[in-house]
Amino acid sequence: MDSLERWTSEKSAELYGIYNWGAGYFDISEKGDVIIYPDGKSAGNPISIIDVINGVSARGLQTPLLLRIANILDSRIKQLHESFKNTIETHGYKGSFNAVYPIKVNQQQQVVEELCHFGAAYNHGLEAGSKAELITALSMLKSSDACLICNGYKDEEFVDLALYAVKIGIKCFIVVEMPSEIPLIIERSKKLNVRPNLGIRIKLSSKSGGHWSDSGGDRSVFGLTVSQLVDAIDILKNNNFLDCFQLLHYHLGSQIPNIREIRTAASEACRIYCELCAEGANMKYLDVGGGLAVDYDGSHTNFSSSRNYTLEEYCADIVEVIMSIFDEKNIPHPVIIAECGRAIVAYYSILLFNVLDRNTYEPQEIPDRREVKKVHKLIQNLLDVQKGINVRNVQEYFHDALFYRDEIRQLFKNGQVSLRERAIADNIFWKIVTTISRDIVHKLKIIPNEFENLEDIIADIYYCNFSVFQSLPDSWAINQLFPIMPVHRLNEEPTRRALLSDITCDCDGKIDKFIGTHEIKSSILLHDLKPGEDYYLGVFLVGAYQETLGDLHNLMGDTNVVTIKPKEGNCGSYEIIRELPVDSVADVISYVEYDPKALILQFREKAEQAVQKGLISAQERKEIMDAYENGMRGYTYFEK
Repeated sequence: MDSLERWTSEKSAELYGIYNWGAGYFDISEKGDVIIYPDGKSAGNPISIIDVINGVSARGLQTPLLLRIANILDSRIKQLHESFKNTIETHGYKGSFNAVYPIKVNQQQQVVEELCHFGAAYNHGLEAGSKAELITALSMLKSSDACLICNGYKDEEFVDLALYAVKIGIKCFIVVEMPSEIPLIIERSKKLNVRPNLGIRIKLSSKSGGHWSDSGGDRSVFGLTVSQLVDAIDILKNNNFLDCFQLLHYHLGSQIPNIREIRTAASEACRIYCELCAEGANMKYLDVGGGLAVDYDGSHTNFSSSRNYTLEEYCADIVEVIMSIFDEKNIPHPVIIAECGRAIVAYYSILLFNVLDRNTYEPQEIPDRREVKKVHKLIQNLLDVQKGINVRNVQEYFHDALFYRDEIRQLFKNGQVSLRERAIADNIFWKIVTTISRDIVHKLKIIPNEFENLEDIIADIYYCNFSVFQSLPDSWAINQLFPIMPVHRLNEEPTRRALLSDITCDCDGKIDKFIGTHEIKSSILLHDLKPGEDYYLGVFLVGAYQETLGDLHNLMGDTNVVTIKPKEGNCGSYEIIRELPVDSVADVISYVEYDPKALILQFREKAEQAVQKGLISAQERKEIMDAYENGMRGYTYFEK
């Protein structure tokens, strides 16, 4: 092969778009391994993912594996705060910025702990949308100047906890979601002798695009309408609580792809804020909610899996809108609060798994005409099509092939064609399809519609050691695109077009939507499997929601989890700062109300009955029970 044609890591980087979606955290080494830059590429100190896999494997932890990179979380927090700080300084904004992390995005203890630890220097706060999240937040917050935003529907106990938080000096805001919460908050505040920090969530008329557009607009299930807001002001005035009303909150949606929608919503919210000031409310904070998107596909567009703006543009647009409206009304600039979750934690985690096997649609050797002279005439006709198809007749011959195949299948159903004849016909047909896809289509000036997806039709199925429902629920539920690619062998040309199947017993347990250069692809290019060698794939940007939403489909439990950070001054090396062993089978079945000990006893009785019936020996009973109990202690995924 000519050196100009040699496959390189750079070609793999272009094929999988790693520079487009990687945000500077991921690259490919000259050896062809995906490497991580935990503090960004400018900081250096790359860590090879395949080295991490080998390292944890030597420690007894198998894939599938969720890999967390601590420094990336820290880096995302720093970028958010520094971007707003620079924007505020550049524009002469008179207010300040506070961020809060919505715990629901990734509730894992390690995530919240690291965020509160590193974020303390920036007064990075938390958002709680439930009583359990509030209890977590009250304990985990490190900075006394950090905000704690209480969203969601609240009962008396929830309200009391938030009021107690205010009493002990936590900057805790109770955000009203329903009109009925206002009398409750007033009553409990009087009872506990606490002046609450009140916020109100408003339903904007503005809406966003993307998967979560229903989060905003007049029909949003959250927040108060404008008329309900007016009623709330009157209730607060009449009860001498209007001075407690300090924060206006709105939420346009998650993963907002279009910056124009962010500007429009901010403008509407600012107008409402100014009117609240005119009503006498003690306004100080504007909570712009979540929605800061992640560019999953790297297209930098307003597609639902992307965003058409940078972090810097996001900050600038919000600050500019606030300043233009507030300066017009001569109202002091508020403290800006942003509930950024996805943009903070998405890059933090990578799902790694091995390929177990594959199913190919490679046709077998086609028999010559002498071997098929005794079979049905239609099969001979199909063979003639296969032998004679070319660029000039491809469309006509393809239609003929479809006709002959369907006729042969019908004859088989009627008992007029044997199983072996049916197999010969299917093999010839797939040979025709393969020939068209690989040898003819690219030579056509105009590609007919029926040929556009042929390469996907004959794609391999790679069977992978993971569960879509447990580890990538958004891929199944809302067709969320995640960057997927091999994590090694990237200096070799990938030649197999494939889709991915997990090991669950479910037809939806697959991934057949992948990031393409200019479009969504129904298959992905992967390497041929080498006998006796593991082949590893990575799904990137899975830190947001996936761990939280994962279920127990087919009783597949959590994967192994490992968190790493680079060793200072030792380029390429890392240390494992935390590892969480997998859910065992016993753990998982206990989650769905089974008692593992009781199951063992019940199965032991069955085994003993088999001994009494002479079906097995006592020694065989021991072997069977050992296997059963070892399985109970084992990994829910495929084990080597």
